[in-house]
Parts: sequence; C-alpha cells; structure tokens
Amino acid sequence: MQKLAKREEQIMQSLWKLEKAFIKEIIEELTEPKPHYNTTATIVKILEEKGFINHVAYGNSFQYYPLVSKDEYQKEVLGDVVHNYFDNSPLALVKFFAKEEKINSEELEEIIKLIKNKK
Repeated sequence: MQKLAKREEQIMQSLWKLEKAFIKEIIEELTEPKPHYNTTATIVKILEEKGFINHVAYGNSFQYYPLVSKDEYQKEVLGDVVHNYFDNSPLALVKFFAKEEKINSEELEEIIKLIKNKK
C-alpha cells in the first residue's frame, strides 16, 4: 500500500469521517487554509487512481467513498514506523512514548490488560 502525502491523508481523514461525500463536503471538513475546489478535485482523482477511493456518479456530480479503511491504513503506516524507526520492535515504540512522557501510567496499565487478555 502506498503512503499518502499530507493533503491526501487529510482528505482521507475527511472521507473516513463522512463515509461518503462530494468534493464540497470534503472541503468543509478540511482545516484552514482550505484548498481550492480544483486542487481538492485533483487530489481526490489521485486518491482514486491509487485505489484508496471510488465514486458513484449522480449526473455530473461524483460522490466519493473510501475503499481502504482507516484501520487498514493505520495498521500499514504504524507497521512501517515500527519497522523503520524502532527496529521492528513494538516494545521500543512503547518505551519511546513512555520516555517522552507521551503515555501515562493509566494508558500503560490499559496496554498491559490488552496484552493479558489476548493471551
């Protein structure tokens, strides 16, 4: 699966949230500064060519919907991060967050519970 550029990812975030949307609806969900309609339409077309989204035609209008779920993409991207930056070690990732104080003890306890319940 290809990695998305920043603006592509923002558009996908909008589509994952909306589930299906026309270009104007996608733009409404984006943060400021909002891109021009034509810019958004171009990025949407690129996402469609990459196989991330598809559309349904209503006359001259297209309603877009994701083909790749947020969970699928999240798993792929996080897997790449763990592989490329943490020597393929999820433990190294958790240690990093603990060291940087990006995760608190309650969250660590929740992770431990999840691991124990998986066994």
